[in-house]
Amino acid sequence: MTQLKSMINTGADDFRANEAHYREKLDELHELRRSQRIGGPKKARDRHTGKGKMLPRERVERLIDPGTPFLELGDFAGLGKYDGVPPGASIITGIGVVEGRQCMIIANDATVKGGTYFGMTCKKHVRAQRMAWQNRLPVITLVDSGGAFLPEIASIFPDEGQFGSIFHNQVGMSGDGVPQIAVVMGPCTAGGAYIPALCDEVVIVRGQGFMYLGGPELTFAATGEKIDAETLGGGKMHSSLSGVTDHLAEDDAHALAITRQIVSHLGEKAEPRKTPAASLPPAYPLEEIHGIVSRDAKVPTDNREIVARLVDDSDFHEFKPLFGDTLMTGWARIDGHEVGILANTGVLFVEAALKATHFINLCVQRDIPLLFLADVNGFMVGREAEQAGIAKAGAKMITAMSSARVPKYTIITGGSYGAGYLAMLGRPFQPDAMFAWPTGRAAIMGPEQAASVMSQVKVQILEREGKSWTPEEEEAFKAPVRKEYEDFQGCYNFASNLWIDNVIAPSETRDVLSLLLDLASRRPKVETNFGVFRF
Repeated sequence: MTQLKSMINTGADDFRANEAHYREKLDELHELRRSQRIGGPKKARDRHTGKGKMLPRERVERLIDPGTPFLELGDFAGLGKYDGVPPGASIITGIGVVEGRQCMIIANDATVKGGTYFGMTCKKHVRAQRMAWQNRLPVITLVDSGGAFLPEIASIFPDEGQFGSIFHNQVGMSGDGVPQIAVVMGPCTAGGAYIPALCDEVVIVRGQGFMYLGGPELTFAATGEKIDAETLGGGKMHSSLSGVTDHLAEDDAHALAITRQIVSHLGEKAEPRKTPAASLPPAYPLEEIHGIVSRDAKVPTDNREIVARLVDDSDFHEFKPLFGDTLMTGWARIDGHEVGILANTGVLFVEAALKATHFINLCVQRDIPLLFLADVNGFMVGREAEQAGIAKAGAKMITAMSSARVPKYTIITGGSYGAGYLAMLGRPFQPDAMFAWPTGRAAIMGPEQAASVMSQVKVQILEREGKSWTPEEEEAFKAPVRKEYEDFQGCYNFASNLWIDNVIAPSETRDVLSLLLDLASRRPKVETNFGVFRF
C-alpha cells in the first residue's frame, strides 16, 4: 500500500477557524448525550431506586464486562418529539461485551414515562433486533416497562416495524439460532409479556418482576376475580407453577449475575473468517479532522486528508486514481480489518459512477466490507452529462451498491444530497450501520437549491398570470423554504427519526468501525447476486 501524504498546515488560520467551529459542534454533541444519559426526572429516578432497583444504565454497566466498551445506538431517538421525554425514547440499546462475547443489550428505562413504548421506542427496539440478527449477536433484554403508551396507538400497534415486529423478529432469530435472554426486572404486562415468553431463557426478580397478559385490575374487570400481582404473575409463581420463567433472582444484582452465567454457557463464539492484520494508528492525529472539515458548506472538505486520519498507518491502496477522480476508491485497514472505501471528492460524474461499480464488484469478489464516506452534492446534471449517460452510469453504481451482500457501512461526514445520498449507501439501501458526524447533513437538495427551485416554480406561475414580484418579495418567499430544509437536513433530525444509528465524533470513528468490522468478520458469508447492469 501507499501511505497518504498530508498537505495540511495545522498552524494556518483556516485550520484554526475550522477547528474552533468543530469544537462547538462537539460541545453540542456531548451536551445532548448528557441530557439523554440522565434518564427521567429526579423524582422518577428517586422513586425507582427507592424500590431497591438499580437505575437502567447501572444495570447495563453491571451486566457488561468491566472495562469493556458499550457501543450505544439510537442515543437521540425521539429527540424533540415528545413532551417531557429526553432523547432515547425510553429505551437503551447497544452492543456490549458479556463474558467475553459481544451481545445486543436492550434495556427499558422505567424512569422515563414508566418505560412505556412510544412509536419511536418500537422503531428503536426493532432496529436493535435487526442488527443483532444480522450479526448473530445474542440479545439480552432487561424488561421494566409499563407497556404501550396508549395515545400513540397508531404508531405502536397496527403496522410492520412497530410493537408486533418485535415478536416477529424474536421468532425469526430463534429459528436462526440467535440466543435470546430476558431479565424481568419490573412490570411486563399485556402483549409485552410475550417479549420474555419468546426468549430462550428468562430470569425474573422476586417481588419486583411481574408478567401477566392482564394485570389485577383487568382481571377483576374481565372475570370479577380479586387477586394480587404477586399471585397473578410474580417471580415465585412463574418459576414454580407456570414455568414461564427459568431463574428466580433476589434482586437486580443477582439477576444480572445469573444472566452472565447464562451467556457463559452459550457455547463457542464464532471465529473470524479472516485474520486481521496487526493494528496500527494513522500516521496523523485523528483530532486534526476537526480542523480539516470545512466550516462553510460552500467550501468542500479535502476528504483525502480525512481518509489519511482514519486508516491504519494512513496506508491506502487506491483504485483507478486518475479516472473518475471525484470519487476516491481503494483498500485500507481499520484496526487491522481490511475494508474497501468509497469517499467523495466532488460531484459524481459518469466516470466516478463507473469506477464505483467496478470497485464494488471487486470487493464483493474478494469478500471485503465496504465503507462509504458520504460528502456529496449529488450526480452531475446538464446536457453534456445526460448525453454521456449519467442516468445509466448512476444506475450501475446503485445496482452494484444495492446488490452487494458484503458488510456495508455509511458515515455522513459532510453534506449528502439527492441521488448522491442514495448512491452512497443511504438508509433506504439498508446499510449494516449508518452514522453521521456532527457536521453531517442530508436532504433531497440543499436549502439554497430548494429555495431557488421553489422560487423558479413560483415565477412561472406568476408569469402565466401576468404578474411579477420584487426582490424583497422573492426573498420573503425563499426564507421559510430555506429554513425548512436547514432544519430537516441536520444530523440530529436524522438521529431523532432513526434514519441514522447515531451521531459520533470523528475521534470515535475508528473504534466504532473496528467493533463493527470484527462482528462482521464472524458472521457467515452471504453470496451476492447482482442485478442487471445496463450497457
